[in-house]
Amino acid sequence: MESSSSLLLHHSYLSYLNPKFGKSPSLSYPLMRNSRKCKPTRICSNKMYVPGFGEASPEAKAAKHLHDFFTYVAVRIVSAQLESYNPEAYMELREFLDTNSVSDGDKFCAALMRRSSSHMNLALRILEVRSAYCKNDFEWDNLQQLAFKNVDGSNTKLMREYVLETSHVETNSDK
Repeated sequence: MESSSSLLLHHSYLSYLNPKFGKSPSLSYPLMRNSRKCKPTRICSNKMYVPGFGEASPEAKAAKHLHDFFTYVAVRIVSAQLESYNPEAYMELREFLDTNSVSDGDKFCAALMRRSSSHMNLALRILEVRSAYCKNDFEWDNLQQLAFKNVDGSNTKLMREYVLETSHVETNSDK
């Protein structure tokens, strides 16, 4: 018998009508039957529960990463400004960057503040620029659109590659 690399799914994974809810259409996933039941201490909603984040939500984790990213952006902006009008302060900031990581924005700014009075002024400028960039210049709508586009594009690409890999279908480049 010829072996095939096709994907076989049990019919229960493909069911469209969930018998528990009569004839109203809803997706049924056998491995997630109890996913809608809420624990007594948790607020019940129609959103997905994401385990493993403790007290923080995935959005809170993303906000922390954005916060650190805004510090990085502010450092880049301040550095570019200083390079053109205050080369001495620019060199001080560059030297500080050589020995301190910007990966934790608050830790970076706290260390910069405590270095010297001139560094304190640089740190305050970075905090000011970080806040202004976050509130006024960052394009939040564009972020959401790009995130949707990247996720959808990546999912489509991965599924297409898998289907082509497993279906043995000739493509235009194979001819």
